[in-house]
Amino acid sequence: MRPLLDLEFPRTLDAWVDELLPQRGAVFEAWLFEGVTARRAAEQRLRAAGVTARFHSAYKPLMHHFLEQVDPDGLDRVTVRYPVHPDAAPRRFALEAYPLAEWVGAAAFSMQPKAAERSPPVYAVELHWRDGRQRVDAVFAPNRLHTDHLGETLLSPTAWRHGAPCESDFEAVFRTTMTCLQRHPWPDVEPCFERLDIRVDLPGIAWAPPDESGWINSHEALHEDLYFSLLEVFQLRSGRPAGDRRLQPGQIVPDVRPSDGPVRLRISIGPHAPLRPDSGAVDDTPLPAVNAPLSPERVDRELARIAGERFEVPSVQGRAVRGVYRRGSGPAVLISGAQHANETSGVVGALRAAQELAARPDAHFALIALENPDGYALHQALCAHAPRHMHHAARYTALGDDLEYREAAPLYERAAREQALALSGARLHVNLHGYPAHEWTRPLTGYIPRGFELWTVPKGFFLIVRHHTGWAAQARALAEHVCRQLALRAGLMAFNAAQRASYNAHAGDLPFEVIHGTACMISEVNRPGSAALTLITEFPDETIHGDPFILAHDTQTAAVLAAVDAMGHISPNP
Repeated sequence: MRPLLDLEFPRTLDAWVDELLPQRGAVFEAWLFEGVTARRAAEQRLRAAGVTARFHSAYKPLMHHFLEQVDPDGLDRVTVRYPVHPDAAPRRFALEAYPLAEWVGAAAFSMQPKAAERSPPVYAVELHWRDGRQRVDAVFAPNRLHTDHLGETLLSPTAWRHGAPCESDFEAVFRTTMTCLQRHPWPDVEPCFERLDIRVDLPGIAWAPPDESGWINSHEALHEDLYFSLLEVFQLRSGRPAGDRRLQPGQIVPDVRPSDGPVRLRISIGPHAPLRPDSGAVDDTPLPAVNAPLSPERVDRELARIAGERFEVPSVQGRAVRGVYRRGSGPAVLISGAQHANETSGVVGALRAAQELAARPDAHFALIALENPDGYALHQALCAHAPRHMHHAARYTALGDDLEYREAAPLYERAAREQALALSGARLHVNLHGYPAHEWTRPLTGYIPRGFELWTVPKGFFLIVRHHTGWAAQARALAEHVCRQLALRAGLMAFNAAQRASYNAHAGDLPFEVIHGTACMISEVNRPGSAALTLITEFPDETIHGDPFILAHDTQTAAVLAAVDAMGHISPNP
């Protein structure tokens, strides 16, 4: 690896405490990106020196206010009036309150917008308890107005002291990384590198409820902000439009870890990580009971159990993208998983469904259970130290692109899908996906993930149906049949209803229709090389383990089988 940068930064909390210790009698209030344990310890140390200090979280301040200063026992009614700023999305601060609607439990909960204004954002909170207690709190949300790396004006959370924004260690690491990599003399051809490593060690914020349904973690948020901001930098540099998924900068790997020691940033570029040999570990848990993402070796073993014609292509890093084609008299279907490799429940669902279909004499399908093995390997490496993080750096291929949008040779992973469609002649592609199971944020670039605004908070399992011109009726019939079959699953319906209620409270009305209890979006998309019908499943599976993971791949399996059954009743176009 060739180092580009290796820096240490002063820890902001320590620097502020050292500054205040000699100021006996001083009163101080500030906001920064630190967890509650560190903040309270700093306050106690200053109290012993005669200084009154209160340190708040700059990240998700309303949620931290409830966690740290509101007694949930006997809470009867909560009303939040959230700020609206002209330079932010109208519901930005309602989203930033997530998962408060779930945290209040049985208490009546409502959120109402304040009048839009440019003054510093402040939430107004009314609290009522069943024993008659009531309180009105004002909760400050420190933000700064700034111009980002795309030249856009953004309102972003920031550290705050003495009545003004200031740069914390968390923000300095991000700014320094972006400046270094924007100024680096990258080559004019893609990919610009094989692997770009960004290692960050710093203190931060971590909280999760017992069921981990709402997760707050500043290290995960910094990973997301670094990764997607750098994609935007290389998109801008390439002259492509924003969000173009054909971009191939190389593999960008932000590795952000907690540390109580020095705040350190190391950036380096180098070759792809070497392929690891098979670990030799054997997991014999039956697929329906698997409660965590499968190893690549287990995927290969399960694929080998399905009789049929084998095919494979190499990935960018030299891993095999393996598939199987089974000829039958029924309608042909392509089943795939892990196009986005950090979405792992679809891998299990694809294998389970294919194994069940293989027992049917007329089943006709092609299967690629793991389309993006390079991203999957990176996801497993990152999960070794942060298994509950989304790790979107593992979403795309080692070239940095989305394999579905790859157009030019060499096609690598994309070639497996084209081969599967050619072998099978499938008119339906069931493409199993997932999305974040807790909130997705980019706190240093406007908070809401740019280009992924609909994905900020989970909204249950839902479907996206895409169809070629002339296939609208079949697409509608497919959606109706699959949703009707899913409606028979009471646990899934309860899960969907609960997640949609939380989504509605924070994000507003769901922008999809709901068919028999499952949200669904149907649209015409004529992408070259795609099947006439594509059913994309979306389960909020990023980060989940245990029983929630089982529910995820149970649902993925059921969706595949329902879609296959639907094709037996849908009349194809001539």
